[in-house]
Amino acid sequence: STMADSPDTMRLNRYLALAGLGSRRACEGLILNGEVEINGNITTNLATQVGPRDVVSLNGKEISASKFQTIVLHKPPGVHCTKSDPKGRPTVYKLLAPQHKKLHYVGRLDADSEGLLVFTNDGDLTQQLTHPSHKVEKEYIVTLDKPCRSERVAELLEGIQLEEGLAKAAAIHVISPRRMVIVLEQGMNRQIRRMFAHMGYEVERLIRVRIGNLTLPDLKMGKWRVLEPRDIAKLSETYQGGRK
Repeated sequence: STMADSPDTMRLNRYLALAGLGSRRACEGLILNGEVEINGNITTNLATQVGPRDVVSLNGKEISASKFQTIVLHKPPGVHCTKSDPKGRPTVYKLLAPQHKKLHYVGRLDADSEGLLVFTNDGDLTQQLTHPSHKVEKEYIVTLDKPCRSERVAELLEGIQLEEGLAKAAAIHVISPRRMVIVLEQGMNRQIRRMFAHMGYEVERLIRVRIGNLTLPDLKMGKWRVLEPRDIAKLSETYQGGRK
């Protein structure tokens, strides 16, 4: 058998990590300590593969890996939110590990924007994060090409008419004349850039730092990490009626 994951088997440490028992490295420790059994036999071999019919237990207690996977990426600017780009431009999927290529992104960021991007294969979570009725807050740090007067800031809160309807910010915190934090509950395409363009400003930098209760983790640009079950629970708490 090879070390690589085949479609229906996976490395034991990955299985344990997906079951919420910690990072893969922490899970390797559990295996090496002899705390993990497969089908009733203790295994300390890190290369062990787990298949769909295997029963895995930790200290005698059966565990199961979640079939759902959710990861967060710190998207760099200049990278496109698309599966494949006909022009051969860099895409977010080039930054992910092979086993994450089937995940879909939730709430895209345009090529020039950066920051928090969630990928998942969990349909409920996708619905919770994207359905307009949930009014999930998304927070951005915006840098403009020139100072923005306070009466223009007020216009963003009142709303600006775009083709799809009234685009408005839910909250704004001014950091400096050219920088502000903007919270949106809507999700129109390129909304912040278009709102400012409408007022004669150009957005020089746009970073998404929060979706619901999930903030951009301390990740270097271009890096990703798997969300632990507690992070996903935090993301679900954002909604009334989220899975308890």
